[in-house]
Amino acid sequence: MSLATEFERLSLPLEHEFGISRGSSATAENVVVRVTDGDHTGVGAAAPAAHYGETPATVEAVLPDLLAAVERVGDPANHQRLAAAMADVVRDNPAARAAVDIACCDLAAKRADMRLYRYWGLDPASAPETSFTIGLDDTERMRAKTRDAVAVGYGTLKVKLGTSRDREIVAAVREAAPDATLRVDANEAWTPREAVANTAWLADHGVEFVEQPVPAENPDGMRFVREHGALPVAADESCVTLADVSEVAEIADIANVKLMKCGGPSEARRLIHAARAGGLDVMLGCMVSTNAAIAAAAHLAPLVDYADLDGSLLLADDPYEGVPMPEGRIALDAVERPGTGARLAE
Repeated sequence: MSLATEFERLSLPLEHEFGISRGSSATAENVVVRVTDGDHTGVGAAAPAAHYGETPATVEAVLPDLLAAVERVGDPANHQRLAAAMADVVRDNPAARAAVDIACCDLAAKRADMRLYRYWGLDPASAPETSFTIGLDDTERMRAKTRDAVAVGYGTLKVKLGTSRDREIVAAVREAAPDATLRVDANEAWTPREAVANTAWLADHGVEFVEQPVPAENPDGMRFVREHGALPVAADESCVTLADVSEVAEIADIANVKLMKCGGPSEARRLIHAARAGGLDVMLGCMVSTNAAIAAAAHLAPLVDYADLDGSLLLADDPYEGVPMPEGRIALDAVERPGTGARLAE
C-alpha cells in the first residue's frame, strides 16, 4: 500500500485566556498531520507542551522523519510495526508521535468503514461525561465563566488553582455552581503540607478529587498527600509514560493519561490497562487543541472513569469538527462518519 503524508501548523485563538499556576496563554499552537492512501485520509494533530520539552518547532522538525517511517511501513493498521518504525527515528517527542498515531488510527478505521470506538471494540455508552475547565483568572471572571459553563449545561467542572486566592476562588465557583461536581488542579503549585491542609477545606466544598497537588519531582510528597489528605489524588505531571505507572500506583489514586504525553492512542491504551492492573482509577485528559486531536481521545473514553476532554471547547473557533459533547456528554453514538469523526468544519 502506498501512503502519502503532509502536515501544517495552526495557531488557534482561545475563547478566553487560559491560565494555570505556571502561566497563561491566549492561543494554542497545533500541528495537523494527514496520512492518505488515495481513497481515504486520516487526520491527527499535535498539541505540544513546553513543560514536556516540546514546541511547535520541535514537532515540525521531527515530523518529516516520522512520516517517512509511516510511508515505509505502508499499513496504517499495523500499529506494532508503525510504533517500532517511529521509535527507530524519534525516541522522544510524544506530541509529534501522537499526531501521527492519531492519523493512522483514523485512516485504519476509515479503511474498515468503522467508527474508531467500534474498530477498538468499545461501548460508547460507557464513556463518562467530560469536565469543563475553569482556568485561572481574576476571581470574578472565574465566577462569570463558571456561570456561563453551568448555563450551557456542564455538570462537571475542573477548577485550576495554585494562587494565594485559592479559597476565594473555590468559594466563588461553588457559589456560581452549587450543584456541579467540582475537581481541582493545582498543577504542582503546593507543598505537601499545604496540599494536605487544602484538601480539608476543599472537601468541605464538596470537591471530588485534587489533581497534581505537588511537583512531580516529589513523589514522596504526592504519597504524603494521598496518605494524609482528605481527598483522592490524581497524578498528571507525575504520570507521563508507561514506565511511570508502577510508581504512580504507589503515590496516587487516579492516573491522568494524555495522548500528547505518551505518544498517541495506541500507547494510551497500554497505559490505561497498566493503570487498571495497578489498582488505579483512570482519567483521560488533554491539552488545549483542535478536534483533530481531541476526537481520537474521545473514542478511548469508554475505557476510563473520568474524562477531561474539553480542549477544543476552549477554542474561539476550531477549524475541525469532532465528537459532539453536548452538556459534557461524549456523544460517540452521534458520530456518523468512520474513523475519529474529525473533519474540516463546513
